[in-house]
Amino acid sequence: MVEEYSQLSLARPAGAGRSRSGCQAEQQRTRFNVRVEYQDDRDINVFTDGSSYSRPRRGGVGIRFITTDTDGAEHAEDYPLPGYEGATNQQMEIQACIEALRAVVTRRAPIQRRQYRRLVVWTDSMYVVDGYTSALFNWQINGWLTSDGNPVANAAMWKELLKLAGRSGVPPIEFRWIKGHKKSAHNKAADKLAKQSASRLSGRRASVVKVRRKRTERSVEVGCVKIRGQRATIRIVTDEYLRPSRMNRYKYEVISRGEYRGRVDLIFSAADIRLSAGHVYYVRFNDNSVQPRIVKVFREVEIP
Repeated sequence: MVEEYSQLSLARPAGAGRSRSGCQAEQQRTRFNVRVEYQDDRDINVFTDGSSYSRPRRGGVGIRFITTDTDGAEHAEDYPLPGYEGATNQQMEIQACIEALRAVVTRRAPIQRRQYRRLVVWTDSMYVVDGYTSALFNWQINGWLTSDGNPVANAAMWKELLKLAGRSGVPPIEFRWIKGHKKSAHNKAADKLAKQSASRLSGRRASVVKVRRKRTERSVEVGCVKIRGQRATIRIVTDEYLRPSRMNRYKYEVISRGEYRGRVDLIFSAADIRLSAGHVYYVRFNDNSVQPRIVKVFREVEIP
């Protein structure tokens, strides 16, 4: 079976929280920007995909396992799962990989049990391919903060993926990008499974995010509010506690009169500053647009 991809990320972590020297040693054994145009019969190949829909916001995961038996016959086995409420597409792309690895770890994966050389995860999401490399070699070392000092999005999911990849019994893992929905029948099958998954919800949530409707017609635009240490009245649209980085993440709309009124942006706060979605607050920002923070809450504001 011939498939095409343009970048791979290899990982076999020995567990989260490893030393910098250990990560550097493993990184030396990692290949990047390699072009390979085949599936090796000695590998477990798993195709994953994620889907998401709005109104109501929900998502699903698609997983298909491909193995080759000792006679050279290929076996394709779908692994259908129910979907998640309140999910984004990026979360479902990661979750599909998590569920695939969990199936292998728990021996629930529909694959023939024999010794395979490695587990190859095919995904049409560069977010997953690039994100896994960053999670393994950078984010977990830096306290789940990005290079600009802000919390990593979906950090809890990345941590879970690393944890599963480091479990005993899991062969070395490669994440390979494949162009979505073009020539690959297996990628198309994973896409179909992900859409079906989103239509069969089980009450599970991808993350605990409180959401309220915006009052403005504007969409979120990261960085549209320049953070200069000013005071502002804001309404919280979403609030989420990011446990790995011990910070809160908010989507907010500006209520104050002025040039930013009605704009929607993202901002963070320390764990001890806790604001709730749907509520209005009079706050002070820090003086750093690269690392936007709420540093003080003066009071909650009652607005009819």
